[in-house]
Amino acid sequence: MAVNIKTYQEISGQLQAKQITLVAVSKTKPAEDIQQLYALGQRDFGENYVQELAEKQLVLPNDIRWHFIGHLQSNKVKYIAPFVHLIHGVDSHKLLLEIDKQARKFDRVIHCLLQVHVAQEETKFGFNELELADLMDAIHKYKLLNELKNVEVTGLMGMASLTDDLEQIRKEFKYLKLLFDHCASLPWLNQFNILSMGMSSDYQVAIEEGSTLIRIGSLLFGARQQ
Repeated sequence: MAVNIKTYQEISGQLQAKQITLVAVSKTKPAEDIQQLYALGQRDFGENYVQELAEKQLVLPNDIRWHFIGHLQSNKVKYIAPFVHLIHGVDSHKLLLEIDKQARKFDRVIHCLLQVHVAQEETKFGFNELELADLMDAIHKYKLLNELKNVEVTGLMGMASLTDDLEQIRKEFKYLKLLFDHCASLPWLNQFNILSMGMSSDYQVAIEEGSTLIRIGSLLFGARQQ
């Protein structure tokens, strides 16, 4: 299926009017499809797999803002550290430290979102509320020691339950927004302004509940290729 230009224009127009970032989820899609959306003005693209992202980055325009939205293993951070714009799924203290280490090698500051587990499924990654609070305390201590200088925690990310129950999804997004607002009030988080929630199936609810970044794949590119 080719890129759905009409749907892209409708969704991007809606989000731009609300100052919400659209990340076009281009995992498994060919560079030609990405180039087509790029020609329409899209600059933020999301990828799930490190090798695929690294390969696409080499052949596509340099001003694309690449978002890594999959589950990231610590030993693969080095492959995307030179260029990645935002890492969405930081789900451990260990991973945050590794991102800082690899970013330092390239004299960069890498922006990251902490992934929070708000869904009912056990398979979703992410911090619970207590773990998130512990990590916030740890980040504060690093800041006081003038450490963790090559990583900037700029927000939270969460995925709702895979369900048709929109009220359940809304409840989960409301909870994530409460956690986000609390973290945003902490004085040692200087650039904490991104709340990434909402995908093709639930982005309208996410908009209503305060999302600042939406990840859309199948509505733009068609069904995922296996």
